[in-house]
Amino acid sequence: MTTLAETRARATRKARALLLAPAMAILVFAASGPLIIVVIYSFLTPGDYGGVEWEFSLKAWFNVVAERDFFTDELRFADAHLSVFWRSIKLSILTAILAFIFGFPTAYFIATRPKKQRDIWMLLIMIPFWTNLLIRTFAIMELIRNQGTVNTALIGMGLIDEPIQMLFTEFSLLLGMTYVYLPLMILPIYASMERLDFSLVEAGYDLYASRLKVLTKIIFPLVKPGVVAGSILVFVPCLGAYVTPRVLGGGKQLMLGNLIELQFGQLRNWPLGAALSLSLLAIVMVALLFYVRAVSREGESNV
Repeated sequence: MTTLAETRARATRKARALLLAPAMAILVFAASGPLIIVVIYSFLTPGDYGGVEWEFSLKAWFNVVAERDFFTDELRFADAHLSVFWRSIKLSILTAILAFIFGFPTAYFIATRPKKQRDIWMLLIMIPFWTNLLIRTFAIMELIRNQGTVNTALIGMGLIDEPIQMLFTEFSLLLGMTYVYLPLMILPIYASMERLDFSLVEAGYDLYASRLKVLTKIIFPLVKPGVVAGSILVFVPCLGAYVTPRVLGGGKQLMLGNLIELQFGQLRNWPLGAALSLSLLAIVMVALLFYVRAVSREGESNV
């Protein structure tokens, strides 16, 4: 025989389920639905003029990493795809490293300012987010093009005789993505530093520790979760970046986002585009798994 308390608990659970139903429906149809479509498309045959033919095929997944020679039918690695994968991962890692190099001292500087000044400095960090990404990318383009600000200044000072080719190179992509995603590194590191007890830093100096020792043995271990979070926040969007590589790379330095758009657009190979999209998703999942494990280990060590 059910008690009154059990009846009320059952009614509460039903009410919660009804309240959650709209949100769950949105998650299923708006988030999971498109992903399921992409998964299905990756196992189909490309249509002659775009779209797909409903015939099961593993060719798209095969073509992600391998291809057959058009004349000899010889099996070989898909060098073009693998080079794009390598470039995307390499530039994403380098961007995260550069963002840390510039973001860590910036966050430390802001965290050590008087409390009234911190909001002003954070406002200055956030201002670029108020500007469209495309405009910010064109601003970088104006700086480093052959007739841009940097080359004009160097020629004017007599340091070079002719412009340095910086645009449409991996350097331009690295510079542009570092500039675009730098605030994503600063914010989590600053959030960790703001909670840092700086009396520990003073204690380190009192015990005759050098600045380097204080940085590596006290400050960095305590703000490590913010560094890991910032690295993931920079690395993940860099992997799928489209606008910045498209503008600063000029079609010569493709990254994964550009390659996927190329398959769905000009080449009209939707199954291959879907397979490449899922490959990108797999790389992102590995990065997020690394972040979760790093955070869990940090939490266990603090217990």
